[in-house]
Order: sequence, then structure tokens, then C-alpha cells
Amino acid sequence: MDNTEDKTIERRKFLKGGAAIAAGATVALVAGCSSDKEEKKVAAPAVQTRETTTLKVQAAWGGGIFLENAQSYVDRVHAMAGKDLKIDLLPVNSVVKTSQMQDAVHRGVIDGCHYVPAYWYSKSKTASLFGTGPCFGWSSQEVLGWVYYGGGQELFDELMGSLGLNIVSFFNSPMPAQPLGWFKEEIKDASQMNGLKYRTVGLAADVLLEMGMSVVQLPGGEIQPAMKSGLIDAAEFNNPTSDKDFGMQDVSKHYHLGSFHQSQEFFEISFNKGKYDALPQELQAILKYASEAENSNFYWHNTNRYADDLIKLQKENGVNVYRTPDSVMNEQLKAWDIVVDRLNAEDPFFKKVIDSQRAYAERVMGYLNLNQPDYRMAYNHHFG
Repeated sequence: MDNTEDKTIERRKFLKGGAAIAAGATVALVAGCSSDKEEKKVAAPAVQTRETTTLKVQAAWGGGIFLENAQSYVDRVHAMAGKDLKIDLLPVNSVVKTSQMQDAVHRGVIDGCHYVPAYWYSKSKTASLFGTGPCFGWSSQEVLGWVYYGGGQELFDELMGSLGLNIVSFFNSPMPAQPLGWFKEEIKDASQMNGLKYRTVGLAADVLLEMGMSVVQLPGGEIQPAMKSGLIDAAEFNNPTSDKDFGMQDVSKHYHLGSFHQSQEFFEISFNKGKYDALPQELQAILKYASEAENSNFYWHNTNRYADDLIKLQKENGVNVYRTPDSVMNEQLKAWDIVVDRLNAEDPFFKKVIDSQRAYAERVMGYLNLNQPDYRMAYNHHFG
């Protein structure tokens, strides 16, 4: 065997040996991977699932468009929270009466409620400023701007603290100005309102008392029967849709739109603070931002319905619809001045809130009044 053959044999041995080593390494590697996988399977922690938190929230509405609005807020919470958070929405009087809802949330009897601040202003007349206060030339949209960006939320939280209420609240759904309401005859002058027994709520009651009316505060469902029986002479609730649902067209054919008694209002969604604080931060954020999201939906949805139902009241029910005379609304503004001055003198915190609102309205409405065109001019141009 020559030198060349020796080298060939050695090379074959080397290749066979290398292949064997490689094969062994591959087996070892596969075995190692398999071993790692088995170790990982053993070591992998069990998947933790969060239990669903259920909040029982009572609404101040037994049905109609406002209960739909409350459900719309709940739907937004569910869409964002998935299985982690559920709101059980209860209609009016399910657990407690509307007048007792805030106390029930405070005590934890229910976890939350959907209503308006005017429903509990007997605890503090300052509460009515969060929705049903004097008009500084602004609408509900701008008052909500004050709540979110003008210090309003902080002032509300301060009010809750001063009253010792274990409550967290969010505000949403900017309502159009509420109609002056339903009367037995057309109101052409403010003098016709003197002595009338009239239903309203919140600080509007003080304002209309100042105008010479006799004011009765009743829940929405009791308004129509009270007017039918003669307990009251005139009434307002909120909007054409709700008024139509209550059957106001069956007790009156004279409906006046436009008023400063409640020219801006919105919903309050309140939660027990202990229950809210115990939630994970992401669920707290969902409750808050679902409230903001409902702002736009409410305005688009409700104004569309209100317009349709106003036409039905006129065409199907023979209701005469009027624009409230400027003379009446001027008297309302004067009455507001008297009420606000009196309450400013009685309650420093009331004045603190009023001063904050005035500053915001003067600045923001100063810009908007200069910038906004006269939309009524454009409407009349197209529709007469």
C-alpha cells in the first residue's frame, strides 16, 4: 500500500468518525431540546384568570330614552372591559327610591346610580350648579368643558368631601336647553306665570319662585297625573321625547320651547368610592372614559329623537309649539341674579363655584361668540 492509499483510508476513517460525532451531537441536541420542553412544561405557571366584578347600578329612570342612555353607557363599559367588569343596570325604585339613591351608594347598599345632581340638591344647593345653574351664555357642552378643564371636577370632589360622601362621580351627556314646558294657554308675557302651580327641580325652583310661581317638585312619572288632576297648572320635564312618553300631550296642547330655568344639564354617574378604589386602575379608567365617550353619542342620538318626536307632537297630537317670549326669559335672568346673589352671601363655597364658572364662561364664550356664525340665519336662508 502506497502513501496515497494510506491517506485515503485515514480520510475515510476521519469522515466516518466525524459523521458519528455529528449524529451523536444531533441526538444529544434533540434529546436536550426534548428535555428542555419537558422542563418548561413542568415549570410553566398556571394561567391566572381574573374574576368578573359586578357593579349594581340603579337608574332614576323606569323606561324611555333616559334609561336607553344609561344602558348606552353600560354597553360602552362592557365593550371595553370584556369579562372583567359587568354593570347590572337596575331601573327606578328597584332597590331604593330615587331620593334615596345617593345615600344608598354612599352606604354601599348599591354600587352606583345614574341620575342628575338636581335630584339631590336638598343636601347642598351648590349641587345644582353642576348642570342646572345660572346661564352665563353657555350651553351644556361648555359647562362640561368647565367640569373637565376648568376646575369643575375638582370643585365637585371638594363638595363631596365637605359633605362626607363616600362617592366618586363622572358627568356626561350634554342636554339641550329644557323647554319652559306645558301650559293651559299660550304664554305671551311673564305676568301670566304669576301664581301658577308649576313643576320643576333644583335651583330652577328658587328662580321660578322668585318670578311669582308656586313650585312643586315631583318625579317625572308623577307630572302628567298631577297636571291631569289639577294639582299643578303647568310643568316641565326635559325634552319632547320624554314629555311625549309621559303623555303630556293628553293634558295640554300648549308647549313652550326655550328657557333659562334649566338651560344646561347633564347626567351624573356615581359609584361607591370604596368599591371604585378597589378596582384595578384599568377598570377605573374604563368607567371614567366610557362616561366621556357617551357625551357625543348622547347628543347625536337624543337630538335626532327629540326632533322627530316634536314633529309627531305637532302633526299627530295637535300640540301648539311656541318659542318662549324674550320677555319671560329676561325675567328669568333677573330672577337668577337675585337667587345667586342671595346664595353667594349665604354660602362661601357656592360663591367659589359660581366665580369659577363665571371666569370660564367669560373666557370661552368670549371666543365662541366672536367666532361662531349666526346659525339661525343660515337655517332661515335654507328653510324659511
